[in-house]
Amino acid sequence: MLHNLGLLFDAAWKVLAVGLLLGAGLPALFALGIRSMAYGVGGAAEIDTTASPHPVGRALGILCFALVAAAVLLGITIIVTSGFGKSVSFEHIFPVLVDKH
Repeated sequence: MLHNLGLLFDAAWKVLAVGLLLGAGLPALFALGIRSMAYGVGGAAEIDTTASPHPVGRALGILCFALVAAAVLLGITIIVTSGFGKSVSFEHIFPVLVDKH
């Protein structure tokens, strides 16, 4: 009985961690991308209307948007491949489609 309770809490914290990462992390990363793009544009997009454009802000914004898009595409890939009898494996650094066991 006590062992089953330990397994329950072990699984619960993993679900909580993934939920926080995807549920709050991706929108926060998207918001950081929006803020970085505003910093990159400068001028009226900033609080100080005399601010000059910053290329680093634009590059950081593009990187944030690329990471969010990659996470969304990976999630869609996992959902779609399960319907085709495959799964996504992370045995190597990059995700690979493999047959389900």
